[in-house]
Amino acid sequence: MGLLDWLFPGRGYGIAELARRLDIDKAQLRRLRAQYHEFTIPKRSGGKRRILAPEPGLKTLQRRILRRLLARLRVHEAAMGFERGRSIVTNARAHRGQAVVLRFDLRDFFPTTSAKRLRRYFRGIGWNRPATKLLLRLCTHDGGLPQGAPTSPRLSNLVNYRMDARLAGMAAAIGAVYTRYADDITVSFAEDDRERVHYMQRFVRRVVESEGYEHHHRKKLSIRRRHHRQTVTGLVVNERVNLPREVRRRLRAVEHRTQLGQRSILDDYQAFSRRKRPTLSRDQLDGWRALQAMIARQASDG
Repeated sequence: MGLLDWLFPGRGYGIAELARRLDIDKAQLRRLRAQYHEFTIPKRSGGKRRILAPEPGLKTLQRRILRRLLARLRVHEAAMGFERGRSIVTNARAHRGQAVVLRFDLRDFFPTTSAKRLRRYFRGIGWNRPATKLLLRLCTHDGGLPQGAPTSPRLSNLVNYRMDARLAGMAAAIGAVYTRYADDITVSFAEDDRERVHYMQRFVRRVVESEGYEHHHRKKLSIRRRHHRQTVTGLVVNERVNLPREVRRRLRAVEHRTQLGQRSILDDYQAFSRRKRPTLSRDQLDGWRALQAMIARQASDG
């Protein structure tokens, strides 16, 4: 802790209270260094996604921060990602059967969620300057949220409450519906009013830029009307929430091969696609079955 922090810690709970809530010795908490293992994974849309996996000791403490400090704090109801009782299905369900569906993608969402904004948030919920500085050291990396840390998804929802409230409020005022799933923003309209659609398009861009984000200019804004296939977080929402038709056909082929007991369960998938597709493992197939069950369970709720 620097001299200024020691002389002028500011109001709020300090490091001693932080250590007590995390059930860790205060000196040990101060000594802990934030170290990450960096690697990349392919994005579904192409390119690479940078992942920062915390070292085991840091990861354990971040999970404790998530459970003991962040879990009960309030996020906006429009934030659908990484929250209990919310999912890609509840996110898609909010936009089913709409006349127009707008989708926006935010560029580098987690690392662009800045430590400066998080500092204001931690101070706002009652931590003093030294405790806030320590929380930032434990939960941020290179000035933003590390994608791969257990705390990052919840912190991104907490710190973006104001953005979600502004966008949800404007959407409601003009007869639209707003949700956000991490970096995916969706706005839908029951009526195809082009003036309102274009106004909301400009408003979303203005608000996200004011919060420090950038719309992904390399990805064209998605505007889908009823005669298009409307998808939200990978699910079709034109009439009811479901997997895309080609995915359902593929899975039926997989199930058929599995029932026949053949090892290569996608050998004849060329009947559905000219592109060669990899064989699904048993774990992958079980994952798809679980997703289908979740869609069936949640699609008609609410």
